[in-house]
Amino acid sequence: MNNSDPILASWSSVFLILNIIYLTTAIIVAIYIILDNRNPAKTISWVVVLFVLPILGLIIYFIVGKNYRKEKIFTRKGHKDFERIHTLSENQIIDLRDKSPIENEKVKPKLPIINLLLRNSKALLTKRNRVEILNNGSETFGSIISELQKARKHIHLEFYIIDDDKIGNEIREILIAKAKEGVKVRMIFDDVGSWKLSMKFIRSLKAAGVELYPFMPVRIPFLANRINYRNHRKIIVVDGRVGFVGGINIADRYLHGNKEIPFWRDTHLRIVGEAVNSLQVVFLVDWHFVSGRIISGDSYFPKPAIRNNQLVQITASGPDSDWSSIMQAYFSAISTAQEYIYIAVPYFIPNESILTALKTVALSGVDVKILIPGVADSVLAFNGTRSYVEELLEAGIRVFYYQKGFIHSKLIMVDDVFASVGSANMDIRSFDNNFEVNAIIYDEEFCGKLKDFFMEDLAVSMEIDLDMHRSRSFGRKSLESFSRIFSPLL
Repeated sequence: MNNSDPILASWSSVFLILNIIYLTTAIIVAIYIILDNRNPAKTISWVVVLFVLPILGLIIYFIVGKNYRKEKIFTRKGHKDFERIHTLSENQIIDLRDKSPIENEKVKPKLPIINLLLRNSKALLTKRNRVEILNNGSETFGSIISELQKARKHIHLEFYIIDDDKIGNEIREILIAKAKEGVKVRMIFDDVGSWKLSMKFIRSLKAAGVELYPFMPVRIPFLANRINYRNHRKIIVVDGRVGFVGGINIADRYLHGNKEIPFWRDTHLRIVGEAVNSLQVVFLVDWHFVSGRIISGDSYFPKPAIRNNQLVQITASGPDSDWSSIMQAYFSAISTAQEYIYIAVPYFIPNESILTALKTVALSGVDVKILIPGVADSVLAFNGTRSYVEELLEAGIRVFYYQKGFIHSKLIMVDDVFASVGSANMDIRSFDNNFEVNAIIYDEEFCGKLKDFFMEDLAVSMEIDLDMHRSRSFGRKSLESFSRIFSPLL
């Protein structure tokens, strides 16, 4: 017994030293996080993780926690087309100040949002556009396939998820056929979102002459310090004349649902007109990032032969931009609302600015309705979203749970003249970490149609009242609270 005491004492000393080293490191990292002056919710969450999950917390932080927007490891500056957009946006700011081209009196109150997006993301205000709403996978893929088959010069695709399934392979076959015809086909897929994409799928495209790159490849997932910064954008540009943007990925579940969720409700856009040039710029800058090659020239930016007048701004945000442009647009639209705000979103985990703005306008008498999922595709996101419901209801905001399937649409409508449809959720991940792209439309006809579809979705949803929500079990409340703490991180 006595012979083993020195061994135990030695191990105790080692254990004590390791604890001191860890505690010292955790304190230093916690101080670094605090001094980084990031979102308070994220700061608190990371400090909790560091001390609740010894060692693992540090590993998680160094993989997904560092603030790459601040460290500027991504940039759009230096690309020829982006610099051209920069010059055009500066000119538009002057034009809007000296003589506003906006004729619609109802749109003029939204001029501050237009100026904001010109400054924070160089989002050009385009006038000659025709924007079509595509509901769900059937309409969206039908329109996409039709346009891909018409391609004569180039096809540019950029998606978070491309699955090796029926619709994925149908589009793959079209791209292969077009590449063999001499059409330049370029494709970007997110390496994490499309982890399940087979090498056979990729090799068949390359063999046909399709150029494709993964966005920020992650070869050793648990040691990759950029795994948390993903390309969530959904963009297609065909011949520079037609573009697609919205919330739908290339996967069968958007057509037929899946085993867990039989129906996926989503919203996508088909755009013809000047706004396609802005989508093209977003793609080409991302192409430069993944391939190292600059693709430029007037042939990628044909002048549209269209007379429709729908005002559109394409705004992109992410670690490659100086500002959280989409979040700022949401905040400005919410805080200046006069009549109503309608929101449909699968993941509602807002920062304090957005949450306060929504509660403030609701208390001021603005009609605020928020449509969120009634079923979960992610336990953490689902319960994190539910954790905000009580304070929304207390502020007079009406909350609805979609019942027909899973609501994956990402849209916001304000006062019949402002609408945003795109890839960005109303959560901290979309605001700070992901590469996102949204179309902002200032048009009464478009907003009217989008509003009608929103009301149809409400008709198959369940409205939640405060008493009903408060009656949930203690276990459910606890799960929601813990999800709220950790959801900003993952």
